Amino acid sequence: MPEGDTVYLAATRLNGALAGQTLTRTDFRVPRFATVDLSGRRVLEVVARGKHLLFRIQDGVTLHTHFMMDGVWQLYRPGQRWRAPAFQARAVLETMPWVAVGFRLAVTEVIETTGEHEVVGHLGPDLLGSDWDPDEALRRLEAQGDRLLGDALLDQTVMAGLGNVYKCEVCFLRGLDPRLPVAGIPDLEGIVGLSKRLIELNRTTGSQVTTGDLRRGRGQWVYARAGRPCRRCGTPIRRRQEGAERVTYWCPRCQPRQEAGH
Repeated sequence: MPEGDTVYLAATRLNGALAGQTLTRTDFRVPRFATVDLSGRRVLEVVARGKHLLFRIQDGVTLHTHFMMDGVWQLYRPGQRWRAPAFQARAVLETMPWVAVGFRLAVTEVIETTGEHEVVGHLGPDLLGSDWDPDEALRRLEAQGDRLLGDALLDQTVMAGLGNVYKCEVCFLRGLDPRLPVAGIPDLEGIVGLSKRLIELNRTTGSQVTTGDLRRGRGQWVYARAGRPCRRCGTPIRRRQEGAERVTYWCPRCQPRQEAGH
C-alpha cells in the first residue's frame, strides 16, 4: 500500500496539472458512477488526506479515490499512449492540456464536497496535512493500550499517512520490536516525532528513504531485507507474514522482544 508521502506527492502533481482547468470529459469506469458527467466544471484543487485523494470540483462535487495496494494516478498529454492497460482504468479526467487517469483504484466515488467528512473524518491527524497535531496523535497512540505497536502505527485513525515501510523503519530506528504492546513503551512522543520527520523529509520524492543514503537499494534499514545482514549489527533481518498483503521486517538483535524498558 502506498505510503502517505506517495499520496501527498500524487496530489501535488495532480493539483499542479488540473487546478483551475475546466474538465472537457470525464469517464468513471465503476458501475455506480458510470453515468456521472462532470464535463464543463472547473477543478478547484486536488488534496491528500492521509492516503485518500480528494479532487474538489466546481459546484460542490468531490471525486474521492484511494490507492489501497496498487492503485495509481498518471498524467498524460492529450493523445499520448497510456502506460497501463485501459481495462485497469477506473477514472479519466480530461482537460485541454492534461489527461489524468486513475488505474486500479480500490475506491472511486463522486460525493458532495460537504460530505467529505463521511469518508475521511475518521482519520487521525495527517502527518503531512495542515491539521497535523502531535499532541492529538500522541494521545491517540497512548490510547492503544495492549495493541501491538506495529498495528497501532498502521491504524489511520491514530496518525494518517504511515504505511508498512514506515512502520518497520520507525520501529527499527527506535530499537523496538513491532510486536511489543504500546502500553509500557516509554517514549511514544519520540515515535510520533520520528514518524513526522521521516515522512516530511520524503514528501517531495515519495521514496521512503530512512537511512539518508539515496543510492539504489540503500534507502531502508530493514524493510524488504529479509535474510540480509542488518546494516548496524550484521544479524540477518527477519520477516513475518501478516495476512495476505502485509509483511513485517525487523532485526532481532537491534529490536529485542523483551518488554520496553526492561
